[in-house]
Amino acid sequence: MNYLFKSKRLGFRPWTTDDLPAMAAINADPEVMRYFPKNPDLEETRGFIERMHSEYNEKGYCYFATDDLQTQKMIGFIGLFEQTFEAEFTPCVDIGWRLSKAEWGKGFATEGAKTCLEYGFSSLGLDEIVAVCPTINTPSENVMKKVGMQKQLVFDHPNLDDYPRIQKCYMYSISKTIWTNEPS
Repeated sequence: MNYLFKSKRLGFRPWTTDDLPAMAAINADPEVMRYFPKNPDLEETRGFIERMHSEYNEKGYCYFATDDLQTQKMIGFIGLFEQTFEAEFTPCVDIGWRLSKAEWGKGFATEGAKTCLEYGFSSLGLDEIVAVCPTINTPSENVMKKVGMQKQLVFDHPNLDDYPRIQKCYMYSISKTIWTNEPS
C-alpha cells in the first residue's frame, strides 16, 4: 500500500471506492455515532468519501483513510478538513477522527492525531489547527488534550440547531509555534 505518511502503527492515505463497505459499517454503528445527529447511510457515506477525495485533490489533505499497518485493514479516518460553517473561528482547518469500535482503547486516535498535526504543520505549513466536539463527547475531548490542544471556547454549533443534546460544542486549537516547542 502506498501511504502519504505513517505513524508507528498507522498508515494514512487517500480514499478509494474499495473503502466504502468498511466506512459504511463504521458509520452504521450506533455507538460510534452516538455524538452525531444520525448514522450516515450508504449513499451519505459514498458522498463523504467523494468529498474527501475532492478535498485531498484540491488542498493536499482530508480526513484520511487510516489503516492499521499490522493488519493492513482500514480502521476509519483521521485527518484534516477545512470547516466553513458559521462560527467566529471559521474558516479553519479542523482535525478529526472516527474509528471502528473494535479499534477503540488502543491509542490509535491519539497516535494518528499527533501524526496528522505534524503533517499539517510540517508538510502543509499550516499555522493553526482546531478540533470541535460536543461537550458531552469526553473521549474526543480527551484526545484533544492528549495531543496538546487547548480549549478556546464553548459555542452552539450552527449545524446542530435541531439536536440540542449535542449542539453545545468545545473548540480546541493548537498553533504551529506551540506544536514545534512541545516536547515529544
